[in-house]
Amino acid sequence: MGRAKKGPKFAAMKKIITSKAIKHYKEEVLNPKKKDLSKDKLPRNVPQVSSALYFKYNTALGPPYRVLVDTNFINFSIQNKLDLEKAMMDCLYAKCTPCITDCVMAELEKLGQKYRVALRIAKDPRFERLPCIHKGTYADDCIVDRVTQHKCYIVATCDRDLKRRIRKVPGVPIMYITQHKYSIERLPEATMGGGKLHLKSTIYSLGVIRMGRFNWPDLYKDKSG
Repeated sequence: MGRAKKGPKFAAMKKIITSKAIKHYKEEVLNPKKKDLSKDKLPRNVPQVSSALYFKYNTALGPPYRVLVDTNFINFSIQNKLDLEKAMMDCLYAKCTPCITDCVMAELEKLGQKYRVALRIAKDPRFERLPCIHKGTYADDCIVDRVTQHKCYIVATCDRDLKRRIRKVPGVPIMYITQHKYSIERLPEATMGGGKLHLKSTIYSLGVIRMGRFNWPDLYKDKSG
């Protein structure tokens, strides 16, 4: 047998770095100031401030309140034996309308038999159903997007991560469950679980105690004796 033919050998040519390539390298890589200048030309994405906000005061929020409920809020209300609409009215001293989005309803349906009682409560005719146009069925993103666009809701949730996200949205109060009753966060007109605190906040807002017109402990003295 004959030997296999070998291909011709070619000399390996080294890549020649031109002066133009060196100049381009110095301008693009070794000059950080040029990169910063290009970033400044990009448009700034500043979120538009809602017209309902007067500083941190939300003018669009008032009775009758529309409360946007989350999945775990309904479940914890069942565990604490709380009627949603009645407990909301006891907390806010005003008429309340529980609202539920399509994403929250879809999440309840996915959870199966464990949340069948919560699903039955969510289908109550007293609940206002809010349709969703966006893609996906993640309830937390749906609630955050809705309250960012429309500042007329109170968010009812017991989820720590969702509450942290809602706190970044100005003018949106949070309702949660504590000591077997509803409490409200970031809503001065509402009580934190007692009539005394609501009355005290009202008197402080009027400036009566600051002006020294009467002593606060005298308010709860028994006048019969």
